Amino acid sequence: MTFFRLYTILSVIKAYRLQELLPAHRASRWLQFLLICLFWVKPKGKQLEIGERLRHALQDLGPVWIKFGQMISTRRDVLPQHIANALAKLQDHVKPFDGQTARQIIESALGQPIDYYFSNFDEIPLASASIAQVHTAILKRSQAEIIIKVIRPNILPIIQSDIDLMFWVAKQCTKRIKSGEKLRAVEIVNDYQMTLLKELDLQQEAYNTAKLRANFINSDILYIPYVYQDLCRKNVLVEERIKGVPIADIAQLKQHNVNMKLLAERGVQAFFTQVFRDNFFHADMHPGNIFVDISEPQNPRYIGIDCAIVGILSDDDQRYLAENFLAFFNRDYRKIAETYVLSGWVPETTDVTALEMAMRNVCEPAFAKPLVEISFSQLLFELFQVARQFDMDIQPQLTLLEKTLFYIEGIGRQLYPELDLWQTAKPFLEKWYEDKYSAKKLVQQIWASLPQWRTMLPELPAKLNDYERIAKRMTNQLKQINEQLQHSRQRQRHLIVIICIVSLIYIITLVTH
Repeated sequence: MTFFRLYTILSVIKAYRLQELLPAHRASRWLQFLLICLFWVKPKGKQLEIGERLRHALQDLGPVWIKFGQMISTRRDVLPQHIANALAKLQDHVKPFDGQTARQIIESALGQPIDYYFSNFDEIPLASASIAQVHTAILKRSQAEIIIKVIRPNILPIIQSDIDLMFWVAKQCTKRIKSGEKLRAVEIVNDYQMTLLKELDLQQEAYNTAKLRANFINSDILYIPYVYQDLCRKNVLVEERIKGVPIADIAQLKQHNVNMKLLAERGVQAFFTQVFRDNFFHADMHPGNIFVDISEPQNPRYIGIDCAIVGILSDDDQRYLAENFLAFFNRDYRKIAETYVLSGWVPETTDVTALEMAMRNVCEPAFAKPLVEISFSQLLFELFQVARQFDMDIQPQLTLLEKTLFYIEGIGRQLYPELDLWQTAKPFLEKWYEDKYSAKKLVQQIWASLPQWRTMLPELPAKLNDYERIAKRMTNQLKQINEQLQHSRQRQRHLIVIICIVSLIYIITLVTH
């Protein structure tokens, strides 16, 4: 980290008076002293609340810090509500880099002049974000309208230097602030670094996009654009250009007479289908990444873009999560607590009764409201909060899922405030769980494995003989080890007897003389 960059960061902290966020600690006093020394820095955002000042400061610091603010806005377990709400407003309104530079990057990545593959390449970007920007063109071989996503030039050194500084600050907070471990600052920065590195690899995004598209091909719920994987590189992605209405443009959706109730319900269906049917879910479903196909207003479907970040659950996590959701829907708090222990999310020594009572205390007041007024994602978040008080290990995949559910439910309630997520999600989960773990499914799995057994059975006698020989060999080795230990104990006893005799003779000799 250069001195100039550190100076820039301190100047922004001073300008927006972010020292108000610092805890009362000796290290904070040193920082306060440094900020006082920057007496020439003019204040900004005098009338703004602290959360809004933090948001503007991150925007001033540039793309890396904007992205950081977006990421931590989802970590409501470690942020006050008003600050999280302010950071959630962060958008990727970043100044674009030169279109000629983008052209050069594309040509270098593809090894050909841009006119070899594309026509009508527009050097003015369609959109510009923290990590990359998007240009439009026509694919010559099919005349299809496409977009070309290009990673910003020289972005990695900038990211790495800022992340190094973030790690240093996080470690200082953890070491020097009382109860600093509870801030989980290092963990947050590590999550951020992993997220950024994923977004820098457009070939990985191309793979994710293609897989999500295959999962929802011919679906009425969700459309994923086609990606031209043969033209994708680590810093360049070529994808079908989609036409749709941004999900946040509620006025335009209503103007086109879109069925908002169906659209809201389909958002919930898309989420649970990705998580449980496919076990491969788009984990960055914020409003900027979602559009609506309104070609049939009464049969609308979502369009998902920017698939860099996806979530995958283990089979155990998937099953325990489904059981947890179903117990939650049925208000079976004992089952919820047992699921947290059996899944390994909390230590096996956890007092299940205490965990059950803590979860009951969180949920029962919420259930006093009508179902349509209950936030499922908020309750899930609060259950995770309770579990963290019982030493729940942070599960990165569950954090992604929690964040995605926040987005989906929030969008659904904006589209249709009367959205009953419970009525939409519960039947889906019950059917999925029954199909996945029913007796019929078990029989199908056994039947499907019969060819493997047919191959293995002829070899089984020989394998059993091998196992018997191995067992005998191990038994003999254990006997030898046991005999050696017995001989060793006998030698020790003999040695002790000799030492005692010698000591006794020595004492007698001393006494007689």
